[in-house]
Amino acid sequence: MTRFRSITSRVVALHVVAIGVTSILMPLALYWLLNAAANNLHRDALRGQAFTVASYLKPMPDGGVSLDIPPEAEPIYSGGYGLYVYAILDARGKVLFSSRGDGQPLASPAAPLSNEWFEQRRSTGTVLIGASVSRSIDGRLYWVQVGQDLAHRDVIIDDIVASFFPRVAWITFPILLLLLLIDILIFRRALDPVREASATATSIGPTATDVRLPEQAMPAEIVPLVRAVNQALERLEAGFRAQREFTADMAHELRTPLAIMRARVDSMDEGPLRRSLQTDIVNMTRTVNQVLDIAELESFVVAGGERADLQAVCADAVSFMAPLAVDGGKAIALTGVEAPVWVRGHAEALFRAVRNLIENAIRHAPSGGSIEVDVAADGTVRVADDGPGVPPSERANIFQRFWRRDRARADSRGLGLAIVARVAAAHDGSVSVDDRPGGGAVFTLRLPPA
Repeated sequence: MTRFRSITSRVVALHVVAIGVTSILMPLALYWLLNAAANNLHRDALRGQAFTVASYLKPMPDGGVSLDIPPEAEPIYSGGYGLYVYAILDARGKVLFSSRGDGQPLASPAAPLSNEWFEQRRSTGTVLIGASVSRSIDGRLYWVQVGQDLAHRDVIIDDIVASFFPRVAWITFPILLLLLLIDILIFRRALDPVREASATATSIGPTATDVRLPEQAMPAEIVPLVRAVNQALERLEAGFRAQREFTADMAHELRTPLAIMRARVDSMDEGPLRRSLQTDIVNMTRTVNQVLDIAELESFVVAGGERADLQAVCADAVSFMAPLAVDGGKAIALTGVEAPVWVRGHAEALFRAVRNLIENAIRHAPSGGSIEVDVAADGTVRVADDGPGVPPSERANIFQRFWRRDRARADSRGLGLAIVARVAAAHDGSVSVDDRPGGGAVFTLRLPPA
């Protein structure tokens, strides 16, 4: 059963087995019942005929009996086309009257006369069935045997029984197949709430931890599972919220001591130690700000009707990062369309994404190199640098948190590109990296138009 993963396939497989067994057992049972009903009809009809023939016996003055069959009844007992045959025996088994030409009893001589129902195969290959009844006349017991040849053209009940399998029994299989199709439709309809719950479950994520699976219209057998899943989601949401709040609180609290440290370092005498401490504080401040950005973006959701001018966002990001690029001896330029490019999104979050892309390009571009920020009318931003580029083997990892190619570098914690990926996902967009013609890397941020 493990090979059938879905409930519907399991039900269908079990139904196919049930159909195979039922399609064999049902015709056999119907055949047995039909045959039993035919035998009962034969038995009742033959006993009725035996009592009818017995009523034709008349006592004689010499103590014997005579058989007086009315002329209208004689054809059914005639030797050529008669439907029935009869034989009348005395108590010792001697045949007194018979419609058979050989004057023999219908039942085997070895059979007891008291047997009310008998079946005998004749030498011609036909089967003779019959019944015997007793009648007392003037104190003497007589036995009346009435039989019927199953090969007679008027015996249609046995023909019906014999033709049941080839003509009627086969219909059970297509009927059961039709029932199987109906069952499949019923099960699919019954499992619609489960499919709806599955669709709801796909929307649950870090930005939608409050979504719960619906219990309405759910099959009673699955409701306990749905409740257990919802309770697990509530526990996960509580833990996720506590972790996010802790990260945000820690990043926020670190800002004050960093500001104090910077003020004290700035008051120190000029020298290598002061410059080294200032660089460390700048790196620490950037890391804390990035951690705070990550914490805020975990619960960030773009409003339905919110939109932003991507060209203006990129212009602000270039202006903001230009002093850093100039201090590093690198050029930065904004290219592409100059008209507004409206996309569905949050301007501040997009600014953080573009800023981190530019910061990453500044960090990897060589001294004297250039950074180009190109804005396209379709809502695409390309940030290109002429640095060493990104090997194909690392492109799947660079957007993960805290991933760094060189662990020895102190100016990066591997959070900038993770922030870009999170902003892109929140806007139903994407971010990718490719080789820049002539050397370097091109990071492409694609956003849905408004």
